[in-house]
Amino acid sequence: MAEPLVVALADTKMAQRVMGQAAWDTLSSFAEVRRNPSDHPLAGDELADVLAGADGCMTAWGSRPMDAAAIARAPKLRIIAHSAGSVKPVVTDAVWEHGIVVTSASPAIAVDVAETTLALMIVSIKQVFQLNRDTHAGYWRNGPAGASQEMNGRVIGLIGAGHVGRRVIELLRLFDVTVLLADPYMTEQQARELGVSKVSLEELLQSSDIISLHAPSTAETRHMLNAGNLRLIKDGAVFINTARGACIDEAALIAELETGRFFACIDVTDPEPPAADHKFRQLDNVVLLPHIAGCITNCTRLGAMAAEELRRFFAGEPPMYPVTREMLDRVA
Repeated sequence: MAEPLVVALADTKMAQRVMGQAAWDTLSSFAEVRRNPSDHPLAGDELADVLAGADGCMTAWGSRPMDAAAIARAPKLRIIAHSAGSVKPVVTDAVWEHGIVVTSASPAIAVDVAETTLALMIVSIKQVFQLNRDTHAGYWRNGPAGASQEMNGRVIGLIGAGHVGRRVIELLRLFDVTVLLADPYMTEQQARELGVSKVSLEELLQSSDIISLHAPSTAETRHMLNAGNLRLIKDGAVFINTARGACIDEAALIAELETGRFFACIDVTDPEPPAADHKFRQLDNVVLLPHIAGCITNCTRLGAMAAEELRRFFAGEPPMYPVTREMLDRVA
């Protein structure tokens, strides 16, 4: 039986970022591999030409939509393994109409995002950012910053239990904390099995010492945090967003932060980057990061996961992390 033809669509620079040697070895162990030879993402005729005759393909950040014209040149195409998170930039109606299996490497990204989230929780509750500012100004535990606190005994509120939220839950098992979860797709029984308590969004905001957002950006979640509920965040709390900026009404969040009631770590904004004079850049109780919670340099886990999905598929095994058309309305 002839080996399947797998096309790796990542451009040369992106391939260096997401594809380690192990991923290439996995692909070559079962397939003929055709690489994108260009230093840019392929579209139009270039995409159709390199995809011609493919049985499977691997996409990446920057990959262009798999439109009907490209798929027409690859009538045997049966699987698209995305070596990145959201598949929305890649899939089109033509993908679903041809019954093509789609998978995502979101769980690989979740590892880094969850670790960054935990780090921000710890340094924020310890007031590391504020105390650093004080000590540089000559103070020593007697500056404007409040008292440093510990994770022990804190109430942690997680909004969303997707790949990142679940990974954060795993990491928090190392600590003596109470974890609250707000997620409309999670049942109370499922929450108990994860060792957390399912609550309403309002109760979570009112009760949590640390609030961390892990919801996807969808029509349903747009501005899910707004003037009506952000006011419920208690004084002295920490708010963290490593998810999507569109989930928050930024004007409403800024209005609350300007009171100085709580502290925020913001890794994502809407749009990105924020304007040069954006309030997030000016407020002392905001740590603003340039969307770095996920992997930035060593992202080879993504390519390895996508390559493994392709290997499994052509070995007749079910995919580990499939994405269906019905899921698109509730994934990032």
